[in-house]
Amino acid sequence: MKVRYKYRFYPTDQQQQSLAQLFGCVRVVWNDALSICKASEKLPSTNDLQKIVITEAKKTDERLWLAGVSNIPLQQSVADLGTAYKNFFDSRNGKRKGSKMGLPKFKKKHGRQSARFRRGGFSIRNGKVYLAKIGDISPIWSRELPSDPSSATVIKDAANRYFLSFVVEIEPVQVDAKNQSIGIDLGIKTFAAMSNGEMVKSPDYSKLDKRLRRKQRKLARQVKGTKRREKTRLQIAKLHNEITDTRKDFLHKLSTRVAHENQVITLEDLNVSGMVKNRRLSRAISMQGWREFRVLCEAKSEKFGRVFNIISRWEPTSQICSDCGYKWGKLDLSIRSVLCINCGAKHDRDENAARNIDKVGIGHCHDSKRTRIDRQTTPVAS
Repeated sequence: MKVRYKYRFYPTDQQQQSLAQLFGCVRVVWNDALSICKASEKLPSTNDLQKIVITEAKKTDERLWLAGVSNIPLQQSVADLGTAYKNFFDSRNGKRKGSKMGLPKFKKKHGRQSARFRRGGFSIRNGKVYLAKIGDISPIWSRELPSDPSSATVIKDAANRYFLSFVVEIEPVQVDAKNQSIGIDLGIKTFAAMSNGEMVKSPDYSKLDKRLRRKQRKLARQVKGTKRREKTRLQIAKLHNEITDTRKDFLHKLSTRVAHENQVITLEDLNVSGMVKNRRLSRAISMQGWREFRVLCEAKSEKFGRVFNIISRWEPTSQICSDCGYKWGKLDLSIRSVLCINCGAKHDRDENAARNIDKVGIGHCHDSKRTRIDRQTTPVAS
């Protein structure tokens, strides 16, 4: 399986200028190729686009400066555009799973910038990474690469941080699981309620979010193009990165522990795009990273040889007693604990849902019709 290893590095002033030139050339080649695709009745091939926007463009006075950077990232930019169009058509035709993808868009000068080098455009020697026409870069090797990388991507984010991202091939790790299975119910106050009774709370983003809102209001009042506005924009980007890094660290550690300890992992298919339409909860839901946690669990399940299941969002996991199978129906979100009048068991709402998710994930469920009685389950005050 293929994975990404990402490292931060600090370029010199000369390297920053060379990288800025590289990012600009990659962006211009992408935008030129996209303009040709939009103006053409039939989509040109990747080879034809490369000849027009790279080979022939270098001979003109307007694009003569394209020869100052390596040719490999420019060719890769055009190839990535072809991949973007293929994903768009596959999404429209139903060949690609997931939500519908839109058409490729023009790249902007501000914000995140990237350039990808294939083999031949970079090499690793003596702890340094050589990039064609950039020079030797010394990344911070926080961990060793498990194999030779097939590509290297140079990234500059909105807060002017530089990263090197490598694509490497790894073999699945065989580790004995402590537990047979686990079901996880995701929430806001409690990020993950697990079927074994564990409750995992997410980091508190409230202080960072409060500072972020204040800076965003300040940015909206400032004049575009001024140095003070650029300073505020950089502060906002750093706050976004601090929230993102905190969330990623939390999700990586939790997903690794879950995949390492359990043989079967089951999550619920949440309609996040529909849930964020609630204007009172949209910001809190977006900060949790439910989709990212699902992707990480799925990838690490493949790495450790685990079974990863997703159950339907229509499963009534919050409406059934996990002990006897009695179905009491929908509950208001304010009800956090329930007393089942059929068997007398008292349940925490989230833990009960997690246990039902676990049972559905491993193929076992109660016969709720057999245990239905003409009584009503009463909510218990938390």
